[in-house]
Amino acid sequence: MRAPFRRSTLAALRGFESSGTAITLLPSAADYRQTLLAKIAAATRRIYIVALYLQQDEAGQEILDALYAAKAARPELDVVVLVDWFRAQRGLIGAGKQAGNSAWYQAQNLEHDQEVPVYGVPVQTRELFGVLHLKGSVIDDCVVYSGASINNVYLHKLAKYRLDRYHLIENKALADSFQRLVQKDILPSEAVHRLDLPSPPSSRSLRGEIRQFRQHLKRASYDINEGVRDNGEFRVIPLLGIGNKNPLSKTLCDLIAETDEQLTLCTPYFNMPLVVKREINRALKRGVKVDIIIGDKTANDFFIPPDEPFKVISALPYLYEISLRRFMQKHQTAIAKHQLNIHLWKDGDNTYHLKGLWSDDRYTLLTGNNLNPRAFQLDLENAVLIDDPKGEWLKPRAEEIALLMRNTHRVGKFDELDTLSEYPVGVRTFLRRVSRVRVERLLYRIL
Repeated sequence: MRAPFRRSTLAALRGFESSGTAITLLPSAADYRQTLLAKIAAATRRIYIVALYLQQDEAGQEILDALYAAKAARPELDVVVLVDWFRAQRGLIGAGKQAGNSAWYQAQNLEHDQEVPVYGVPVQTRELFGVLHLKGSVIDDCVVYSGASINNVYLHKLAKYRLDRYHLIENKALADSFQRLVQKDILPSEAVHRLDLPSPPSSRSLRGEIRQFRQHLKRASYDINEGVRDNGEFRVIPLLGIGNKNPLSKTLCDLIAETDEQLTLCTPYFNMPLVVKREINRALKRGVKVDIIIGDKTANDFFIPPDEPFKVISALPYLYEISLRRFMQKHQTAIAKHQLNIHLWKDGDNTYHLKGLWSDDRYTLLTGNNLNPRAFQLDLENAVLIDDPKGEWLKPRAEEIALLMRNTHRVGKFDELDTLSEYPVGVRTFLRRVSRVRVERLLYRIL
């Protein structure tokens, strides 16, 4: 049986009163790009863009041009862009030495009379051990929430797209809380600096400030003074988390433990923390139906076709598949009864970046959290939990799940997945080597 304290734990969360009509679901990456551009053009008071990165490509240029145009049209607009400090100052993985996006931000700053400040936010002294993984941009009183970063593939500017979730939440109190976190807990830090101005300080010189900043973030939270606890009404609940046993990670586990009948999860990287696997195991034992939507290994953003030169990073999708195969083998009985359903997503050579959780007919979690050890321990993560006790948002919720399932197929047996012997030679050789030296656990933890 489910532990009795779980429901009171979720009920104690404070959130902002809202309604199902205040949330709009966008069906595709292209729709998200067009809506983001329209929202920026129509903004009258504030634009806070928050992303892991704003890439120098056609889509990135389109968004940055729109921000400069909005600022020029209305100089009183409060415009702020936040990106990860380290990600902005390096090139793409495997693309050789590059200047990084920060050089582009500086060049764009010189070309315009108005300023669109781009702040680099370091949450750890090295990118490998933690990045800015906050989601949710604020445009006037709307929170535009998606796990997508800003580049061609995330915004489907050219031929390919990377599937994510895209929601517009019209709620002034929620938008204010997102803005206040940036203004009070991020921008004042001595570790945070503008990247659109020349000669930002070196990462090495900021190590002390970054450590202090990370400690501060562990104590930070969204301002929910205007929020209410469970009162039987529709609410949106902002959550923040960084480091071990943080409030967001705890709520994720509580949501799984709270589920009575139906749990749906999606993650791009099947590399779940032990605490999550334990809660899923317990849910299955008490009879909960569990659906997990995952990208096929070829739809992983780290996948490299076998006919291209091997890179270590390209082994990750195979590591995730190995983990999934083990999980399915352990739960084959539940899979055979259709109590546990594994849905693999694949749509041509497009990629998959879905994250989230649906618990029974009540809770929906919008998040950038990948449900992996890195998200639970290293990165700065957030989420918006939708609490719908009266079921007024069930139709759009079901429509979203159906949309996300559209290009999936159910895997009925664990042996339908490839084994090590069927992997490309470079991947096979690497995985056998790392298995011998026990590096696999480290890879699972940090990637």
